[in-house]
Amino acid sequence: MDAATIDKHGDALYSAWRERRVLAPLLEREPGITTEEAYAIQQRFVARRLEAGEAIIGKKIGVTSKPVQEFLGVYEPDFGQLTSGMVRTQADGVDLDALIQPKAEAELAFVLERDLVGPGITAIDVIRATAYVSPCFEVVDSRIRDWKIKIQDTVADNASCGVFILGDAKASPRKLDLALAGMVLRRNGELHATSAGAAVQGSPVNAVAWLANTLGRLGLPFRAGEVILSGSQSPLVPVADGDELNCTIGGLGTCRVRFHGRSAA
Repeated sequence: MDAATIDKHGDALYSAWRERRVLAPLLEREPGITTEEAYAIQQRFVARRLEAGEAIIGKKIGVTSKPVQEFLGVYEPDFGQLTSGMVRTQADGVDLDALIQPKAEAELAFVLERDLVGPGITAIDVIRATAYVSPCFEVVDSRIRDWKIKIQDTVADNASCGVFILGDAKASPRKLDLALAGMVLRRNGELHATSAGAAVQGSPVNAVAWLANTLGRLGLPFRAGEVILSGSQSPLVPVADGDELNCTIGGLGTCRVRFHGRSAA
């Protein structure tokens, strides 16, 4: 795929994001597209957001569970880039008017206190470089029609990044067993799902180490202060006006988010 075609698809995703509309799956338009080409399209999409005034503030890891990997036909995670325009707060909640076809997932966020440069990063290195972890919600949002995605689609679409919310609770990863820490997700006060950190690559720490090494091979370091969303520990939850989600991670605390407005789809 030549540079002009990559730019065309990246620009189309950017326009779809700005205009809150969906596109046909990339594999329908480019049947031979590779994952590497999809990442190049992602870079173009993100570059357009940066040109409009946003800044990179972290990364996210996706496709960490085996069922999702099997569905997409890929057997390692993917990643996307978090920008300043994606940040939401518990106090303000999430305005669905800005989204297309959102779904929420609960996970653990890492905030770095020093740079983490791969390859060669181990789980111990991740723990040492982390200032704190927090429970969080990521609200994923696909620009691909009806979520008809394969790995090339979600990679190009910046790993289906929407917005994210960090909980106020903070803890050192040195004081928690992140693989065994249980997570309880409630939707509108009712139990929706339970899991443990081991659902994410055996431990969320392993997922962050994988991404640090993957980015390191591409010449991209993690910087101090960056936020890393380590991968969903819950099923995807469709959300609508008035919904409230609560995610509690044992030994850490709770993240709450309320949704208002109406998404495009």
